[in-house]
Amino acid sequence: MTDESYIKLTLEIAKKGKGNVSPNPLVGAVLVKDDKIIGAGYHKNFGGNHAEIEAIKNSKQEVEGSTLYVNLEPCCHHGKTPPCVDAIIEKKIKKVVIGTLDMNPLVSGKGIKHLKQAGIDVKVGFLEKECIELNKFFFKYITRKIPYVTIKIAQTLDGMIADLSGNSKWITSLPSRKMVHSLRSEYDAVLVGANTVKIDDPDLTVRFVEGRNPQRIVLDAGLKLSDDFKLFKNTGDGNLYLVTSTCSIEKKKKINKLLNSGVKILYVKENKDKTLDLVELLKALAENNIASVLVEGGRKIFTSFIKQDLYDDIYLFQSPKYIGNGFSVVDDIGVNSIKQAIKLKVSSAEKIGDDVLTILTK
Repeated sequence: MTDESYIKLTLEIAKKGKGNVSPNPLVGAVLVKDDKIIGAGYHKNFGGNHAEIEAIKNSKQEVEGSTLYVNLEPCCHHGKTPPCVDAIIEKKIKKVVIGTLDMNPLVSGKGIKHLKQAGIDVKVGFLEKECIELNKFFFKYITRKIPYVTIKIAQTLDGMIADLSGNSKWITSLPSRKMVHSLRSEYDAVLVGANTVKIDDPDLTVRFVEGRNPQRIVLDAGLKLSDDFKLFKNTGDGNLYLVTSTCSIEKKKKINKLLNSGVKILYVKENKDKTLDLVELLKALAENNIASVLVEGGRKIFTSFIKQDLYDDIYLFQSPKYIGNGFSVVDDIGVNSIKQAIKLKVSSAEKIGDDVLTILTK
């Protein structure tokens, strides 16, 4: 096998940690000796052993003189666990092949420097594009201190996300909805506005596939939602965030009731148009170790994120249906002519059930 083949294997192994390691990165490691794999491992959960340590622990024989393959530069600082470079040096691993540098300022290039100073042969830059893509959530979170944001839209052929009564169940097919649940399990949080809660009364959980439930974020600037909705009846896991503006005397009683039920309250300032400041919100979410957010609606929320350019990509599920009259995806985003149109790139397109999923990037 080539170096690229082993790095590809580390990427596949690393994916096993999806949904469990955030805000840490997804990392897989493989140990090779005499052209045979003697050990492999991945970062299983936040606070647990890193992939390199797991590979060493799982090795079938002595690792001295072996080659370590890893998709991300080994850490050289003390965090939840000791530095991986120390273990690599201590175990006398001969060579380390790395997919890409770690963008974390605490690590970037320093891990490689430590290994080289110890006399270890280091090679870096294999399947780098794929390695960066796998950890796009982590890289944005660690460098910009805000989460990676994906907007998820389900629409008809004529661009409607609901009929005139606000009903959107169901625009897309069951396979598409299953995929959305799979996405939820991979993101740290899903986010909706108060209107979506009023109209759809969603659970925002993972039900159609196996996977962990994301944290749920509801934007309710005026704190007008009642506690009769499903989201407020299932707060035992402590994963519901309600985002509102500065607490007033009128709101205090209601907020105390929500806090006592297990709801987390985030206070964000209001803009002049009475919407919540999304930049301040994203910073607050990052401070709560939320590295990725799936924005699921509705139109006001889509409009705000797109107008303020606060998203990274869009997952557009399009159903082969026409409504004619209904609610479109966005409202006024400040575009007055076709020349001013916000142009995106088609990253991929595929058929999901009866629908077409297009992934769009900036």
